[in-house]
Amino acid sequence: MSYVEDLSEGLAENLAEKTIPAVRISVRNSLKASTIDGGLSTIFSNVTGGVLLSSFLLNLGANPFEIGLLASFPMLANLLQPLGALLSNRSSSRHDYGIWTFLPSRLIWLILLVPLILRRTNSHISEQLVYVTLTLVGFSSILSALGSASWMSWLAALVPAKLRGRYYSIRNVVGNIVSLFCLPIASFIISHWHEGAIAGYGIVLGISILAGVASLICQHFMIDINPQKYQSDCQEEYKDPNNSLAINSLFINKEFIAKEFKFLFYQNRNLVILLIYFSLWGFAVNLSTPFFNLYMLENLSIDITWVTLFSSLGSGANMLMLLVWGRISDRVGNRQLLIFAGLAIAITPLFWLFTGVTEVHSQLWIYLVIFHIFLGGSWAAIDLGSNNIQIEAAPIQHHAIFFALVSALTGISSALGTTLGGLLAQSAHYEGIFSIFFISTVLRLLALIPLLLLTDVL
Repeated sequence: MSYVEDLSEGLAENLAEKTIPAVRISVRNSLKASTIDGGLSTIFSNVTGGVLLSSFLLNLGANPFEIGLLASFPMLANLLQPLGALLSNRSSSRHDYGIWTFLPSRLIWLILLVPLILRRTNSHISEQLVYVTLTLVGFSSILSALGSASWMSWLAALVPAKLRGRYYSIRNVVGNIVSLFCLPIASFIISHWHEGAIAGYGIVLGISILAGVASLICQHFMIDINPQKYQSDCQEEYKDPNNSLAINSLFINKEFIAKEFKFLFYQNRNLVILLIYFSLWGFAVNLSTPFFNLYMLENLSIDITWVTLFSSLGSGANMLMLLVWGRISDRVGNRQLLIFAGLAIAITPLFWLFTGVTEVHSQLWIYLVIFHIFLGGSWAAIDLGSNNIQIEAAPIQHHAIFFALVSALTGISSALGTTLGGLLAQSAHYEGIFSIFFISTVLRLLALIPLLLLTDVL
């Protein structure tokens, strides 16, 4: 039996009696649509975040603190994920709720195209463009945060547990293939656009918005789920009396929220430990990670084309290793995977300490290639393991609320780390940034300790 057929059979069992009565869209088409959606949305996210957006702001004259704000806004927006989970559970369609949240979050970027066009006749609006961009990042992140928990719950319901590692790895591979080609092409257009890099970014942004809208069209071909009926069926199957409160009510109920939290955390020690781990890890990682590209662009004076090429190499390594990590996670468990990969990721900030060594600096290009390949391959395990361990740890009828809580707490800690890192980077000289990298390494190692306290069932 082929992988897709095996996955289709498992999915059919997973959805039995939990979805709408008549499912006319085949399981195979649903999975394919989800994978294509992931690839197209990767184009949008690569252009409206990461190194391309950071480079755009640097060209406008943004300082390190503003670059830190750029990274922290999406994290702070995750505070709204619990609200988004509760709102989505009151809806009658995962698909429709996603359209109402993700479509505006992508179309709102059209606003940035207006001042980019006006800049041709007024070159003194660069500072205003920085504030406009940061504002759009904030609003777009809020809308996306309101839909993220619902989206994760949708996929968690569609993909059978026994094949979860393989399916998510394949879906992520597609996203990494897209990144592998998208970033170099986009950076080439930006760098060589005849009207300058800022105008070039506007061209790339317009294309990415179209890709983002196209990705949402793909979701139309996925099996839709009514979250109210799905939770009701799960409640019957798992005989959970704690989930009998007003999910269908018109207003969010304080009693419902209190009992939801009580069921999640008073009866499951692993969930509390996971929240602690994700919070500590988010702070430690984001204390330094948003400033790696800034360090290459500013301190090492590397062109944006090369920086995006390094990122693409990391995506390529991520893509290749996802297939390996997916099978390993299904065999040894996600906790062991996170610990092993976490140790590798923890020491990566120290790699930047060697860029000032004469022998390394003379071979800097080779060093950076090896570093980004190692980084991409290691992060593949972290991304896959983090996603799967959340799905396994939380009861299926409580997926949405738990995903939202993880994102909210991780968002707070990550935003604090990014903001603190931005303040330190703005006041730091060449050697000062190295101290941020060293502190981040120590904190990353400490953040792995909660994983040692998890039970072996994860």
